[in-house]
Amino acid sequence: MLSSHKSSDWRTPQNFLIIISIIVPIAFSSWMALLNNFVIERANFDGADIGLLQSVREIPGFLAFTVVFVLLFIKEQKFMVLSLLMLTLGTAITGFFPSVTGLLITTFIMSTGFHYFETLKQSLSLQWLSKEEAPEMLGKLISIGALASLLTYGSLWVMLEIFALDYIWVYGISGGIGFVLVLVIAFAFPQFKTETPQNKKLVLRKRYWLYYALTFMSGARRQIFTVFAGFLMVEKFGYSVADITLLFLINYLFNFLFAKKIGRFIGIVGERKALIFEYIGLIFVFVGYGLVQTAEWAAALYVVDHLFFALALAIKTYFQKIADPADMASTAGVSFTINHIAAVVIPVTFGVIWLVSPASVFYIGAAMAMISLVLSLNIPRNPEEGNEVRVLKWN
Repeated sequence: MLSSHKSSDWRTPQNFLIIISIIVPIAFSSWMALLNNFVIERANFDGADIGLLQSVREIPGFLAFTVVFVLLFIKEQKFMVLSLLMLTLGTAITGFFPSVTGLLITTFIMSTGFHYFETLKQSLSLQWLSKEEAPEMLGKLISIGALASLLTYGSLWVMLEIFALDYIWVYGISGGIGFVLVLVIAFAFPQFKTETPQNKKLVLRKRYWLYYALTFMSGARRQIFTVFAGFLMVEKFGYSVADITLLFLINYLFNFLFAKKIGRFIGIVGERKALIFEYIGLIFVFVGYGLVQTAEWAAALYVVDHLFFALALAIKTYFQKIADPADMASTAGVSFTINHIAAVVIPVTFGVIWLVSPASVFYIGAAMAMISLVLSLNIPRNPEEGNEVRVLKWN
């Protein structure tokens, strides 16, 4: 998929993707692992406050479509590096601002970098990888990221439990290491070229409608897991920050062991069957969250829920098969905006619902998984350009 790279040179696009898959967990996984305990212990957050914070966190995702306009002035790869610098810097300074206002500002900085990065990573991955290698390679990247997260969470546990470091130090060390590594790759790797020039304008095509719908529902469901499943562990079952860190270690151990296999599985059975399996499983998981009464069962649901995330890469490979190669960058931005339409609204509104009935939040999540299941049935067995859906073909 790429031009002119000497086979003996380690500075390949694939290795670039691997290294950035290591850097992001160092900063973002640290931010996520510490968040619920930090906001409760230091900023006295309640359910409504965490909902507001998470809604603000998702605003940059909602604005991800603007990536295509920035690309008029800067190349994708350089823009990705700048985004990583914002992500790591935002993480490093979080511990200094234990208040609602302070956390809203630092979270917005961190999140802007993260969401632009994720948009660009999706675009460049689908441009740099062939359709045949994409499912397994994307699974491999998840697996590598999971290993990096394992090492990160292990380090967090040591810093918190053995050395009893304050949040300021833990955030500063994690974000600072990531920041330095970003500077290293910025100077170590050349600017890679792609075969197909990308559209530098917003692209919305009727024939991509199923991809847009699946992306929208994925964003809505993910918010319930990201925001409220972890909050459930701390508020209802009294998990400490060390407990949450160990739970994350289990999550990423499973991803490290199985993500590449899941990617290979998607390549064999196809996107349709993989997504049907995911959504049926998620229905049971969300209902389980609503009914769970013990910390152990809640932890088991959390691990299973996280493992299903790897199957969601089938949405990306489905799009790669049906899309015009020139649409990758623009559609990556559009899809992230679509993904975050619900994400901006759900945390704050569901935070209010949480105050009345936490179980209702998860039952609504089960209904969302049911809608996604119905949508996935419309994916053809062999999707390609001109064969995007089984019914309701719009040209």
